[in-house]
Amino acid sequence: MRYVKLPSENFEEFFNSLKNWGTVYAPVKQGNIYSFKQVGTLEEVSLNYTRTMLPPKKFFVKPREILLKLKNGKWEENRKAEKIVLFGVHSCDVHGLQILDKVYLEEPADPYYKERRENTIIIGISCMPDEYCFCKSLGTHFAMHGFDLFLHELPDGWLVRVGSVKGHEIAWANESLFEDIDEEDLKHFKEFEEKRSASFKKHLNKEGLADLLDLAFDSPVWKKYERICLGCGNCNMVCPTCRCYEVCDYWVNAYEAVRVRRYDSCFMESHGLVAGGHNFRPTRLDRFRHRYYCKSYFDPSAGFNCVGCGRCDEFCPAKIEHVKVLDEIREALK
Repeated sequence: MRYVKLPSENFEEFFNSLKNWGTVYAPVKQGNIYSFKQVGTLEEVSLNYTRTMLPPKKFFVKPREILLKLKNGKWEENRKAEKIVLFGVHSCDVHGLQILDKVYLEEPADPYYKERRENTIIIGISCMPDEYCFCKSLGTHFAMHGFDLFLHELPDGWLVRVGSVKGHEIAWANESLFEDIDEEDLKHFKEFEEKRSASFKKHLNKEGLADLLDLAFDSPVWKKYERICLGCGNCNMVCPTCRCYEVCDYWVNAYEAVRVRRYDSCFMESHGLVAGGHNFRPTRLDRFRHRYYCKSYFDPSAGFNCVGCGRCDEFCPAKIEHVKVLDEIREALK
């Protein structure tokens, strides 16, 4: 991996150069939330944002999209992938995309997802945790790969890690804007990362978590939270690693139809409904518990299906806290 320094005075010029690589999307503040939006100037970007409501996943698997169109008796693909630059992606969301990659890029690869990933440049940026973040507990607070460039704040600029061939191409094209890293820069980088690591307020005890959940299938804690949960599915909609979707055909008229893919949620009663009318998760208790089993499943090659971004906590209307639920489950087994 290559390391270079981007001085503060060159930052805006570097940002503007990204438009040569695609349409730039970055975190923008809208009321009390942040969202990845198309931007034209650096002034529009919220560099110190906490988290966006919808994760960068929305650029690769859209909340709702037309896959095919039926016209004149033939199905036609509705696939268009623009070249884009996602600027300001946090480490947890970089890890979230890597989890999605293992699902959507396995053979047979999803052609829509694959084409969008290939046409997207990921530029990460360092962040400070708030009261919802627990990514450190899951090892997703620092990304070693899965990005093209990653920017770490220094007192007088940014330490830039170059993580891909595309990243090297961008660095080479802007060689005059970068400097070599010196000992003082490394010292500040180390100090910032140590300060950041010590700033996490929320911690998840993940030791033996998968086995613990197997033992706690009938825990009264699930019933306690099932009564609080609204079953709205907000936690699924904002999650960077949820990948359930449904596909529906809609007739436009007697001769035309569209095939639509849209996000689905395991909190919806219809999610577990199968042919013959059987529902294998018929109650809210079943659905609430299932989400925790899904997120806490550990794959040796991929880790957990949760990256600790804190979205499910912040945007839960019932104020249910993911870590608190798991802590109570663990405590109830003693």
